[in-house]
Amino acid sequence: MSLPSPDTLINRELGILAFQKRVLAQADDAEMPLLERLKFLCIVSSNMDEFFEVRVAGLLEQIRAQATQRSADGLTPRQQYRAVSDTAHALVARQYELLNDDVIPALADRGIHFLRRTHWNETQAAWIRDYFLRELMPVLTPVGLDPSHPFPRVLNKSLNFAVELSGRDAFGRSSGAAVVQAPRALPRVIRMPEEVAGVEYGFVFLSSILHAHVGELFAGMTVEGCYQFRVTRNSDLFVDEEENKNLRETLAGELPQRHFGAAVRLEVADNCSESMANFLLEQFELDRDALYQVHGPVNLVRLMQVPDWVDRPELKFTPFIPALPARLSKKEDIFEQIGKGDILLHHPFESFQPVIDFIEQAAADPNVVAIRQTVYRTGTDSKLMQALIRAAQSGKEVTVVVELLARFDEDTNINWAQRLEQVGAHVVYGVVGHKTHAKLALVIRREDGGLKRYAHLGTGNYHARTARLYTDFGLLTCQEELTQDVNQLFTQITGLGKAGKMKRLWQSPFTLHGEVVAAIEREAENARAGKPAAIVAKMNALLEPNVIAALYAASQAGVKIDLIVRGVCALRPGIAGLSENIRVRSVVGRFLEHSRIFYFKNVDDEELVYLSSADWMDRNFFRRIETCFPILNPKLKKRVIAEGLKPYLRDNVQAWEMQSDGSFRRKTSRRAQAYCAQADLLALISKPGKL
Repeated sequence: MSLPSPDTLINRELGILAFQKRVLAQADDAEMPLLERLKFLCIVSSNMDEFFEVRVAGLLEQIRAQATQRSADGLTPRQQYRAVSDTAHALVARQYELLNDDVIPALADRGIHFLRRTHWNETQAAWIRDYFLRELMPVLTPVGLDPSHPFPRVLNKSLNFAVELSGRDAFGRSSGAAVVQAPRALPRVIRMPEEVAGVEYGFVFLSSILHAHVGELFAGMTVEGCYQFRVTRNSDLFVDEEENKNLRETLAGELPQRHFGAAVRLEVADNCSESMANFLLEQFELDRDALYQVHGPVNLVRLMQVPDWVDRPELKFTPFIPALPARLSKKEDIFEQIGKGDILLHHPFESFQPVIDFIEQAAADPNVVAIRQTVYRTGTDSKLMQALIRAAQSGKEVTVVVELLARFDEDTNINWAQRLEQVGAHVVYGVVGHKTHAKLALVIRREDGGLKRYAHLGTGNYHARTARLYTDFGLLTCQEELTQDVNQLFTQITGLGKAGKMKRLWQSPFTLHGEVVAAIEREAENARAGKPAAIVAKMNALLEPNVIAALYAASQAGVKIDLIVRGVCALRPGIAGLSENIRVRSVVGRFLEHSRIFYFKNVDDEELVYLSSADWMDRNFFRRIETCFPILNPKLKKRVIAEGLKPYLRDNVQAWEMQSDGSFRRKTSRRAQAYCAQADLLALISKPGKL
């Protein structure tokens, strides 16, 4: 099978930015609760931070190295950077336009005010001055720029102020410029007392307070200009796993350097003088394309806390209580219930608590002799990790595969690894060259004189907080073929030896790619033979060229293919003679769509439904340890189709249809009754209320 030609593929970086546009559209949706619109603005900022820290940083490294390798769609690194820069500047401009012209005025109409310094009355100004002198000034360190005070090291994504000065100080110095760094411990948004603000909810930006009183830091000198700025740095860590004898120690030593990687983006206030902007670009060795001048705070992520401070339920999503499967609703023995048959969990509509109960009961059960689990992202206060620590302390055999290179969670995972090792757990850091991304837990229990295995397999991380925000599936099972495969996979990771053939699991880096391509090709053969043929696949990203080539071939054979791809999709749908039978849609809503579901209509006269930890990307197929597991119970298979696929194909509220040129068009409900998949699933499975 030949690979797709560049003109039939969409650029990965531009595809990521197209997804950010769809997220930003949530903030532009008047039907969305107002404080949630503010959150979506913050989410875009957070996503863009990571995009620059990793993806743009990678492009700039290629440009500096004069790399000639083109992307799958045929662009050089410099061409990609140029296109990314143009698109990102337009996206950021729209983001701040929404903030200033739409969201902030709408909040003010509802009694939630961001008080700008040009509008402070005398009472507010006096309170702010007192706050500055009492809370801020003691922790601020101004750095005058002269030969003995060079430009300071500026941390990644920290808030800073460039100050233009005139006059001379006590020593007769007149450098004309200084930098004030705002410590990360300082809040970026401060709530003003109601009696001072004159409204129930009055907030003031830290940047506004510093702008108003920065002169207090430079006695006897005149502030000619004060401009907030923020630099984003390359945050990808380079660790040569093969050259390091202790990966954990090496990684712990590298993490502090993340704050001082090469600069990739400079954000400044839009009132920043041309001379100061050029000066800052020169300090960070950036060109003009890397400059983003914004009207408002340079870090909108810090506004994420505002909705938590505002007690206005009508301006937020309706709270809900995740359901519990009927068999687990009475706090009965979880192993007994799993023994009666597989249990499917659909998060966040169903609770993550059964997964916690599974490990906690295993830790406390005297009949449990061993627990094994993978950890990719889990959180700093994980009950699951605490249960594993208790299990190890009680003498159980506990093995935890901790992925130390889970980007931006390295520090958390190192801390858990250390704590687990201290109580005698076996901690393994995966396989050199392959991130362990599979979501697996295995419990081995002594029953009736023999050992029985119980397993949890999932599409999402063992992270209780994100289980309330991401859609994912999990399976609790004691089916021998599945649990034997899970056991074999743990043995592969922790030990040495050839990879044995698994009975039910598809596994990266060995069989998953081949099985997916083979399943697609079987559907094509069925279509050519006049048999029923269809593919529905839901995932976060679709990039791998061989899979795309197989999908194109299946489309040409007449297979109807529906792809539900949340993020970047390199495949072009709807091209005559190539992909006219392929539809691609993306659903962006209240919850982050995270589950991976693969449906094949007719393989050996049976519908196949697989759940997976893996997207259809090169890294997931070839550079990670991933699992893809079948749903064997017919009733549960129908549930996955009914809850995980059909609602998203029907959605005409939060769904976007991909066009053949890579753009997305939002579905509308003018001719049909409005239907929102996530809202319907909430109503169908969970119930309203607060936990």
